[in-house]
Parts: sequence; structure tokens; C-alpha cells
Amino acid sequence: MPFLDYKCPSCGKSFQELVKDHTAKVKCPSCGAIAERSYSGKVVGGLGQKVKKCTGDCKNCSGC
Repeated sequence: MPFLDYKCPSCGKSFQELVKDHTAKVKCPSCGAIAERSYSGKVVGGLGQKVKKCTGDCKNCSGC
């Protein structure tokens, strides 16, 4: 289970959440609105190497 970064579109709070699945809907701990996934962090490939030109937004990617 990974820790993922989220940002609330309603109140602007940024936070991390431990989730079972990267597609899980996560509620903001401050206001309770559904938060959006934040892709601002560094992306590391499966072999522990940095991936070039990867946004981290896997649903819009054809694969690393």
C-alpha cells in the first residue's frame, strides 16, 4: 500500500494518504471533499531509477 500525495480542490489543503489502490477516492481531512491526486513529486521507475519525461499521471500515460 503506497502513500500518495493529494490536494483538495475545495480548501486547497495538501496531504498524504495511505491507500490500498491508486484509484481510491480520498476525502480531505479538513473539509471532507473528494481530493485530487497530486503529481508534483519525483517519479522513480520499478528498478529505482528516475524516469525521464514522466508526469507520474499513469492514467494518461502509455507506459514508462
